[in-house]
Amino acid sequence: MKKPLFTAADIFLPDFSQIDGEKYACIACDQFTSEPKYWQKVEDLVGSAPSLYRIILPECYLESEREEALSARIADIRKHMVAYREGLFTCHKDCMIYVKRTDTAGNIRRGLVGKIDLEAYCYEKGSRSPVRATEGTVLSRIPPRLRVRRGAPLEAPHVMILIDDKDDTLFSALERAEKKTAYKFPLMLGGGHIEGYFLSEEDIAKAEDILLQMEEGAPLPYAVGDGNHSLATAKAYYEEIKQALGEERALSHPARYALAEIVNIHDSSLEFEPIYRVLFNVNPALLLEEMNAFAQAQTGEKEQEVTLLFGKQDGIEEERFVFPHSAHSLTVGTLQAFLDGFLQRYPEAKLDYIHGEDSVRALCRENGAIGFLFDGMKKEELFSSVDKDGSLPRKTFSMGTSRDKRYYLECRSIAPLGEGAQC
Repeated sequence: MKKPLFTAADIFLPDFSQIDGEKYACIACDQFTSEPKYWQKVEDLVGSAPSLYRIILPECYLESEREEALSARIADIRKHMVAYREGLFTCHKDCMIYVKRTDTAGNIRRGLVGKIDLEAYCYEKGSRSPVRATEGTVLSRIPPRLRVRRGAPLEAPHVMILIDDKDDTLFSALERAEKKTAYKFPLMLGGGHIEGYFLSEEDIAKAEDILLQMEEGAPLPYAVGDGNHSLATAKAYYEEIKQALGEERALSHPARYALAEIVNIHDSSLEFEPIYRVLFNVNPALLLEEMNAFAQAQTGEKEQEVTLLFGKQDGIEEERFVFPHSAHSLTVGTLQAFLDGFLQRYPEAKLDYIHGEDSVRALCRENGAIGFLFDGMKKEELFSSVDKDGSLPRKTFSMGTSRDKRYYLECRSIAPLGEGAQC
């Protein structure tokens, strides 16, 4: 019987009657990258309690720590993965988990956790694969993540994959399905609330049948909405497995698949937020001179506006900047094209991608940095834009604010298990 590209998985979970779920589930590693204070709060909250914080590498440490410290972190991640797989987790075979996530605004986002076939996924620009990246992949972001994944016994996903289900066929069926509670608890540090439910075998079969019907004839069945670089890393690791084992043997390796959550882009709770930019170590006068030169060289027909925030000792100065002749359809595309060239000419500058206007303003005040605010794209434009034009500029949109991201919660084995191990 033919299966869809997204199917049931063997999923590891702890016994939440024995541990604190609020300390256990952890936000994605690529959030709060310029705010180490957030991650220190996570460290203080978790303490010695079981937590998936112990098996991830927050990206805020990638540039601030020396190689020796990073190697020690990765070794500690490996140690905790092994300990959790052998002593903390129960394996739930061939399951799907229906997720209801209450975000920081009180909206409920529905999702379904299972595994996606990496054979059907390609992140390269111009790809026509059925599972496709929505943003340009920055290849330099893969190696640090690959260091963590390479040889790791477990994966914990923050990848969210979008489906274009206008009639709400899948999730309306899941609402009516027979469900058994898998977990239910608040998320750490103001992250809202999460609850998950195991689906019965019958309802898993129904879900897979609905997905298979959606895949047939769709130009783009699955678009990676969040965690583009994490899924790209999973793909890169699977390609290494192919090189080592050969393509035929690799097809049966657990690394062929990646655990993920699918979400309907038409879900009423799902809001697209712009991902803003902040520049550090830049002279404001030089920046404005370069921006004006770039703007005057453009020959397109669109007028696009950006708000610049200049951090001062006594607060923030705002300035409106207009690109009068932009060729790119999105403001973020025009801005990113300028910033890419600027960073090549002035490598001492540092660029970060920030979720939430409040965080941008705080960084500008604290660091004397320069922030860029702009309007984002509409979610209804995503599938048609990606199918027509290919991947969007990197970090074009965010599905909610930082605290509304998917938290690491479920785990899955991506390495063959030893004798006597479950799943």
